[in-house]
Amino acid sequence: MPRLRLIVVLLALVPPAWSQNPGGFTPGAAGLGDPLYPLAGNGGYDVEHYALTLDYQPATNHLVGTAEIRARATQGLSRFDLDLRGFALTRLLVDGRAASFTRSGQELVVTPRKGIPAGKAFTVIIDYAGTPEVVTDPDASIEGWIPTRDGAFVVGEPQGSPAWYPVNDNPRDKASYDFRVTVPAGLTVMANGVLVSSATSGGRTTWVWHAAEPMAPYLSTVTLGVFDLSVTTLAGGTPSYVAVDPQLGSTAVLAKLPDILAFYSSIYGPYPFAAAGAIVDDARFVGYALETQTKPVFDRMPDEATLAHELSHQWFGDSVTLIQWPDLWLHEGFATWSEWIWSEHNGGQSAQGFFDQLYSRSGSVDAFWNPPPGNPGSPALLFSASVYLRGGMTLQALRQRVGDPTFFRILSDWAAENRHGNVDTPRFIALAERDAGLSLAHFFDVWLYQLGKPVGW
Repeated sequence: MPRLRLIVVLLALVPPAWSQNPGGFTPGAAGLGDPLYPLAGNGGYDVEHYALTLDYQPATNHLVGTAEIRARATQGLSRFDLDLRGFALTRLLVDGRAASFTRSGQELVVTPRKGIPAGKAFTVIIDYAGTPEVVTDPDASIEGWIPTRDGAFVVGEPQGSPAWYPVNDNPRDKASYDFRVTVPAGLTVMANGVLVSSATSGGRTTWVWHAAEPMAPYLSTVTLGVFDLSVTTLAGGTPSYVAVDPQLGSTAVLAKLPDILAFYSSIYGPYPFAAAGAIVDDARFVGYALETQTKPVFDRMPDEATLAHELSHQWFGDSVTLIQWPDLWLHEGFATWSEWIWSEHNGGQSAQGFFDQLYSRSGSVDAFWNPPPGNPGSPALLFSASVYLRGGMTLQALRQRVGDPTFFRILSDWAAENRHGNVDTPRFIALAERDAGLSLAHFFDVWLYQLGKPVGW
């Protein structure tokens, strides 16, 4: 195996003559120009499907994988990039033929034997192996493939997915997924979508999951470990998979999951996916939960507000997904407000009560009011409290401005008209103005883009 690996690397460093593509084909961009993560994702193609076959040994933190990627060229491609951190590659095929490749940071630059015409579907197969990375973000949080005492906590926002598979790591390139993951018997693998099968042989269990609806790469997961898995059916027939680390305490809060989803369905529109659920691990050192598509991942037993927050993301964040990271308030502001309306629905503090409590804070508290939620300004500030709280307040202020019937129509129209799509703030403003029949440019400028405590909106 070391000799084969050396040969592959040498071939990658010296692209053969057949890799030179004449006329009409140009390289896909190495990034998509996100203001905060400019090299996130790659240009020149659109991924339609990922089929990931993984074998993981927790004792040695060793991952062996095969990724089959189906994509379609959006330009004539002489070469294209994928995002992948680390790993040794032992095979890379484009449409069944060996392709040359080079590595530079997380950029895996692939040069097929001949150019790929614009509009053509093509398939990439990559065999890889090694130790998956734990990624540290600019705000010092961790993500990627995070080992736990009995498995791995696998999360990807905003840049962790390339830590465990080759991917076009940009939220605008959604795709369907299949996962086939083999682990030691006794461990459970929780992935996105519907459970297809699990089978044990020779002391190893293979778990197969299928996620049919489009998914942004950062929302993918294969969190694994010792879990108690409960499979039930929600009203309407949607399967729900709830996995809980048995080391944790009472699971009573998770019994609220069906009611929370039913309530959000009543105000936002039908639940957007073929499966639901939650993954609750004993991994407090991670420090956060994430709205992984169809099954949010929690690093501890959540409280009711946190559960409601992550479940609301299935509409706002997972189905309706930002195009660029500075628009994160479209996810986190909406999920924060969703916590408040769930409380109001249950006779607790109203959304207006939360707004009033927060708005009473002095305008001199810069760390609370800044950065403006519509423009965090840097990756280190992307997950600032203002993006969540001032973002949620923006929606409640809009509710005050336009009244309940119009406000709830805005939210349901936003979810319906952009189902499984990608959006930005100008599109939300335009929809709100359309539904309200008002000019709201000044309102949103004050709440989303001006420094300091919003006044005079």
